Amino acid sequence: MKDTPAKTATLYRMATPDHTCPYGLKSLDLLRREGFDVEDHPLESREATDAFMAERGVNTTPQTYIDGARIGGYEALQRHLGHAVKDPDATSYRPVVAIFAVALAMALATSWAAYGTLFTVRALEWFIAISMCILGIQKLQDVEGFSTMFLNYDLLAQRVVRYGYVYPFAEAFAGVLMIAGALVWIAAPVALFIGTIGAVSVIKAVYVDRRELKCACVGGSSNVPLGFISLTENLMMVAMAVWMLAK
Repeated sequence: MKDTPAKTATLYRMATPDHTCPYGLKSLDLLRREGFDVEDHPLESREATDAFMAERGVNTTPQTYIDGARIGGYEALQRHLGHAVKDPDATSYRPVVAIFAVALAMALATSWAAYGTLFTVRALEWFIAISMCILGIQKLQDVEGFSTMFLNYDLLAQRVVRYGYVYPFAEAFAGVLMIAGALVWIAAPVALFIGTIGAVSVIKAVYVDRRELKCACVGGSSNVPLGFISLTENLMMVAMAVWMLAK
């Protein structure tokens, strides 16, 4: 039986003392994982990089060549090898799923540490409160961007613009107090207020007006569709507030 010829590729990537191109390293890693014998050519200065681009008639690095044919940069290499390339404009629920999954894990871990068991009433309370805190952090990273997106659908923010700037602080503040189980007389009304307005706003925008909008729940730069997830966030706050007031 004849041996299968080795797959070979040539890679040119920028790797100067001041900057190592991350996409060059990703290209190198991808090629090796795909079983290629890579002839790696680090371009170790800005001058060497510019000279390579001028010689080859390309505008960027890295550049990958397979069987003498230019494939291109990292995304082009991904496509050539049959890998999916992320669309930066595509909607995705991944950020919210990640937040709720980590919040649940943290709540269960806290329950285990405090009570020696995973499933307690406090674990559920902590899950909602921790989710509020993490979602608040996401918004606080770019309050300006969040408030701009929030104005697209929140009924109160459209009347009182500054409410969009207050909301992230209020959500995180209420969440912190709910984790501690302290100052319920402040935390619960705050959560009930912002959660109720948020839920009504989402219902009107999505289910009544049938508008297709991006949700500001994980910050102003997210591609999460406005709808069930944002409604769930607000209903969780309302339910937690009512529960804590009832207690």
